[in-house]
Amino acid sequence: MNKKTPENGPQASPAQVLPQAQFLTITEEEAGQRIDNYLLRICKGVPKSHIYRILRSGEVRVNKGRIDQLYRLVEGDVVRVPPIRLAEKTETVVPPCEFDIIFEDTHLLVIDKPAGVAVHGGSGVSFGVIEQLRASRPDAKFLELVHRLDRDTSGLLLLAKKRSALTNLHEQMRDGHTDKRYLTLAVGDWKNARQHVKLSLRKYSTPDGERRVSVSEDGLPSHTVFSLLKKYANFALLEAELKTGRTHQIRVHLASSGFPIAGDDKYGDFALNKALQKADATRGALKRMFLHAHQITFTHPETGKAMTLRAPLAAECERFLVSLGKPLN
Repeated sequence: MNKKTPENGPQASPAQVLPQAQFLTITEEEAGQRIDNYLLRICKGVPKSHIYRILRSGEVRVNKGRIDQLYRLVEGDVVRVPPIRLAEKTETVVPPCEFDIIFEDTHLLVIDKPAGVAVHGGSGVSFGVIEQLRASRPDAKFLELVHRLDRDTSGLLLLAKKRSALTNLHEQMRDGHTDKRYLTLAVGDWKNARQHVKLSLRKYSTPDGERRVSVSEDGLPSHTVFSLLKKYANFALLEAELKTGRTHQIRVHLASSGFPIAGDDKYGDFALNKALQKADATRGALKRMFLHAHQITFTHPETGKAMTLRAPLAAECERFLVSLGKPLN
């Protein structure tokens, strides 16, 4: 628990309590991160511009001395956080929730995230997986997302229970030492048993602020390998192996290749998606995007052991496949 000592200051009336400086002692789990990132995490609701202003002005001190925004915290550091007045707002009540756990130890928590649940709050979402897990585990000293999944994607989601584990796994992902694989149902007459898609991707925002991705020559290099698992009359069950980890990579690579993901409401066949929501004589209903993170391989950040974890295909996706009948291959 951080030690907090209010700084002596002028008396204030009970109706208008003045904010006070805090002195926070850095724990082992907090050590190693940059001071700006630390402040952004603990000063929720404070604009980034204000955080960097108080850093530049010297109002933030570490061990009574001035530091810059690149300073990395050390265990035992005492950080002075100046008085910051936050605008009053209604506190969001986060309902605690436990998800299906695939793996857990003192360093990692791996869950099977259901479709339709955001991984974190923001952009019109009051709370997500991380906020719900923290509410369910109030005694957890540290719990952070290692990576993200789209709201409509189900499957394996890694969370770190120690900062050292978070840093290690981020390094593995950055250096290409992890292997992430997804199951997805593509629309159309897929031909190849194994197909590489290399299309550069660029992020942009729509006029209403929605995040989108498009194929662009000036985008970031992106590479997905698709393997055909089962072929149906109008669909193909594929395993997608990520060689890079760009936003919406699988979705855009398939849509741009002429094989959109069934149920994809951003890049898919919108007329077909609407039709799929109701069962007909040839198949059942599909009311979600058919994209599931089913396997991940990485090195355990503490033991160094190679780990491969799997999450079974979501039940609603499995039911839809069964409704399609016997595969053609």
